[in-house]
Amino acid sequence: MGTAVPAAGCATGAGPMLRSSGGCISRPLTPGRPVDVHRPQRLPLTPLRDDALDERAFIGLIDRLRVAGVDSITALGSTGSYMYLDRAERRRVTQLAVEHAGPVPVMVGIGALRTSVALRYADDAQAAGARALLLAPVTYQALTDAEVYALFETIASAVSVPVVVYDNPGTTHVTFSDDLYASIGGLTNITSIKIPPLPSHGEEAADRVRTIRGVIPGSVTIGISGDASAATGLLAGCDAWYSVIGGTFPAAALSLARAALSGDADDARAQSTRLQPLWDAFARYGSYRVITAAAEHLGLVGPDSLPHPVSGLPAPARAHVAQVVDRLLTHA
Repeated sequence: MGTAVPAAGCATGAGPMLRSSGGCISRPLTPGRPVDVHRPQRLPLTPLRDDALDERAFIGLIDRLRVAGVDSITALGSTGSYMYLDRAERRRVTQLAVEHAGPVPVMVGIGALRTSVALRYADDAQAAGARALLLAPVTYQALTDAEVYALFETIASAVSVPVVVYDNPGTTHVTFSDDLYASIGGLTNITSIKIPPLPSHGEEAADRVRTIRGVIPGSVTIGISGDASAATGLLAGCDAWYSVIGGTFPAAALSLARAALSGDADDARAQSTRLQPLWDAFARYGSYRVITAAAEHLGLVGPDSLPHPVSGLPAPARAHVAQVVDRLLTHA
């Protein structure tokens, strides 16, 4: 999965080279282990201060994840505000994430409204040492299935690291059919699909996972998103969890994931039930604002750290989130 394929005409004597839309990137692929798409993925915030990247706070979040012993880090996901950042900001976030993650592999979100821009983000991420790319079909005008497929075909054929399909209909307003999963899953370099939350009933969730698995190649993994659905998804057969809380509270996410992936259904469900007040806050206010309020409450990021016009929670909601964090997650 981590082996790069050189572009035509690229010299290979110095080791594996990156292949990109702009041709060869002369620097060899950064050594290190690949992103394990069978393991939980942590999505940290990208905090701002005075409308600029708060590098110190971001480094602190990455250091926190590395010290916790996470398997991988996903920078510039939805929790990481990727669509609010320009190219220079994204490039800097990626550089800092890779630098401070140490041996922990980093996946980077590259979603953009235009294919050509996503290709440039892919170039930047690979050049900085990203071990995988997370791609969502971001929209303003509605996209057809053919247009979504063309986006993934273009990106996947132009890069030399794994690509994860980011199915996030609530944000992108793109709904993936099973046929679209099948066609995109067959593309070169597509290694995982991040799916939306599953039905809460265990057997219905398992049926849905089996259906998806039946149409995609065996080499493509399935990752659950929506933290309230994590235990259900992992117990239903998902391979990984793309975790919002894992980017800020890695211990809590790791504990739940270990229980579910080891087959300890009772423990996994009990841990998820214990976190229900947090899931309720996510449902009421949105996970993006809630996890930001939690990080601000703990001093992990500064106040007013979201990109305007997005603003933080109102005072009563912030107080509620603080109570939940103090009760459930202070040591997580």
